[in-house]
Amino acid sequence: MVVAFNVTGDGQGEWAVLTVSGELDLVTSPVLRQRVHDVIAEGGHSIVLDLSEVFFCDSSGVGVLIASRRLMRSCQGRLRLILPAHGAEDGSHVNRVLGALGVRRLFDVHPDLESAVAEEADPLSA
Repeated sequence: MVVAFNVTGDGQGEWAVLTVSGELDLVTSPVLRQRVHDVIAEGGHSIVLDLSEVFFCDSSGVGVLIASRRLMRSCQGRLRLILPAHGAEDGSHVNRVLGALGVRRLFDVHPDLESAVAEEADPLSA
């Protein structure tokens, strides 16, 4: 079975929203990395990564998330993740992976887009 990987972009006020679907792995993570770089190159400093439709995430995917966080912090930007409790059919795989690796606490995590783009955002606890 081949799972298509896709990253689509949209704007929500000052936020650039990148919606990711499919598998975030060694082959596909460079695509997400490039899209984050493209947003920054276009002057964006507030990015939401909607990972609710990611079915699988390996260490390469985690690496690109951490690198994106580091990049956004270096340019005084903001990065927020959407990791609902039940995404990608059976529960958010990315949420479980980040939690198991002990790096979920590094991210500003939200359950949905409305929460992620809110000015007074109330992230989920780590």
